[in-house]
Amino acid sequence: MQTKQGKTALDWGNTLFLVSAHAMAVVAAVYMMAGGFSWWTLALAIAWFFLCGFSITAGYHRLFAHRSYEARPLVRALYLFFGAAAIQNSALNWCGDHRRHHARTDTPQDPYNIRRGFWWAHIGWVLNECADRSNGGLPDLRRDPLVRFQNDHYLLLAVLSGGLLPLGLGYLWGDPIGAVLVVGFLRLVFQWHVTFAINSIAHMFGSQPYGDRTTARDSGWVALFTLGEGYHNFHHRFPADYRNGARWFHVDPTKWLIWTLSRLRMTMDLRRTEPARIDRARELSSMARSA
Repeated sequence: MQTKQGKTALDWGNTLFLVSAHAMAVVAAVYMMAGGFSWWTLALAIAWFFLCGFSITAGYHRLFAHRSYEARPLVRALYLFFGAAAIQNSALNWCGDHRRHHARTDTPQDPYNIRRGFWWAHIGWVLNECADRSNGGLPDLRRDPLVRFQNDHYLLLAVLSGGLLPLGLGYLWGDPIGAVLVVGFLRLVFQWHVTFAINSIAHMFGSQPYGDRTTARDSGWVALFTLGEGYHNFHHRFPADYRNGARWFHVDPTKWLIWTLSRLRMTMDLRRTEPARIDRARELSSMARSA
């Protein structure tokens, strides 16, 4: 939200929660180094990272925001449950922000506009109030009863999937506190910054093989940590494609997951951009750089 002086107004709820979560992540790291380390807890944190990560990349992003494929109710429900544990808002609100980002990339209406600086695009936009978060549209998502349920009960699901379930599992090997600290906070903070890197790093560093209409860039390094989301120049050029890494050598685990689920008949109608269109975009981009 812009004040009369043109400054953004701090969102105290988000700010206090993010600061607290980062502080608890530090406590978790100290806990582990002080002898509270458990291989079972670490394994659970890694499992939660992938479950929550794929729920954002394959679920929130490629399924709900871009409708690049369809999925069975069980798959959608799992995306929504573990997506809540990523603590990045409900799918409905997340997709509202993301669709505005694509529709108004690099403009003042872009929620995470990189032209406002690296810090703003990375995390500053989360710490400040947004002028338009009503999400009164999104009729395709509002027709989905699972999306509506998650949106209506988001806080409960976030606490359950991000805190209480890891706590309960931690009891199985006698480390419930460690499970909450490491899975619930250390994993969460790391996952936040991995996700935020798409809005910041992938709009500032990397190549633009498919054109420079926007600041979006391809970064193989970012893709390694974001389950394939780093091929951002391709994604902004062809957002309806279920792949972000379109070439055979691109590391895109989210693409592999969606394709594997399609073999199991759990996902369907995977949308792919025609190779001729991709080749043409690369050719035009190359010609523009040479001119």
